[in-house]
Amino acid sequence: MMDQFLLAHAAGQSGDQLLDDCLNRLGDIPPEVNFGFLYLSDQLANSAGPLIDRLKDATGITAWVGTTGIGIIGGAKEYYDEPAMAIMLAGFNEADYQLLPNLREENATLAAGLVEWCSANDFNVGLLHADPATANLQALLARLGNDIPAAFLIGGISSSRGPNVQFAEQVLQGGISGALFSQAVPIMTNLTQGCSPIGPRHVVTQCERNIIHSLDDRPALDVLTEDVGEVIAQDWQQAAGYIFAGIVNKNSDLDDYSVRQIVGIDPDSKLVAIGDFLDHNDEIVFCKRDGSTALEDMERMLLDLKKRCNSPIKGGVYVSCLGRGREQFGEHSEEVRFIHAVLGDFPLVGFFANGEIHKSALYGFTGVLTLFV
Repeated sequence: MMDQFLLAHAAGQSGDQLLDDCLNRLGDIPPEVNFGFLYLSDQLANSAGPLIDRLKDATGITAWVGTTGIGIIGGAKEYYDEPAMAIMLAGFNEADYQLLPNLREENATLAAGLVEWCSANDFNVGLLHADPATANLQALLARLGNDIPAAFLIGGISSSRGPNVQFAEQVLQGGISGALFSQAVPIMTNLTQGCSPIGPRHVVTQCERNIIHSLDDRPALDVLTEDVGEVIAQDWQQAAGYIFAGIVNKNSDLDDYSVRQIVGIDPDSKLVAIGDFLDHNDEIVFCKRDGSTALEDMERMLLDLKKRCNSPIKGGVYVSCLGRGREQFGEHSEEVRFIHAVLGDFPLVGFFANGEIHKSALYGFTGVLTLFV
């Protein structure tokens, strides 16, 4: 694999002009380069087909993965509200990766050849991109995690004010697509939470779909009020966007939870509704969202990766929530600049997502950093 991946990013022009600019920045492409990561701002979604065709012709690379984002990442820069493009080129042994075709709930069966390839590996890391309109997305992710032998799936859900598109060799819409890497491609990944717990875990003792009737055999709203305090509980509308519910991930040995919005409160019946379905005996923890705790947890994640990293970083992909970035850290690319402040300068691409994927589960208000080392 290459010593360091190639990176180019640009913004503020037409799609063709941005591509010309990026190709000039990339310069002569070494013969060992055979894989590309591509992230486009949503303003370029309708031009994605011609742009990726031009990229293939100009670089000779046919293996591309990526998606669109309302915000995208290139190096230490976050791009919002303007046409933008970020390209990262890598070189892998062709035997060490496979593109994952567009999979939907109705055709999620993996091809026999792909299953055979996965079975021959000790483990398989999947970089996935998903359409937010995909039916039963969480169930599909879980199914892929089970169907792909020794899988560790990461990535995010496309975000766009127009069409959502993905790239897996070609432009795709709907479902899930991406790439799988064998253990021969050294990869490290970690997740940072954007919310911090404000109380203990609670067992869901009675629920109906996304409506919680009782927690720990007590009325759900009483438990929530106790955790957040009477001052916040006086105005639930004002608490929206600040107080959330975290669904504890059963298959994790860590204090790991998937953040969901609180979408409704019924003071008379003392019910709490959240933005996901629950089952009896699920565990949840109520959380708060603020910049200081998010920064502390991000530093924890980065220092953990730095400690584990025994070789130079060749390149990285960062998928962060739309609720993070400028919404939580500031308008001047503070979130991705912090990554480089801790880990040093290295090629980095990514996007701001409608949801993040880590260990085959769907998260919110998180950042997932994946490093090729």
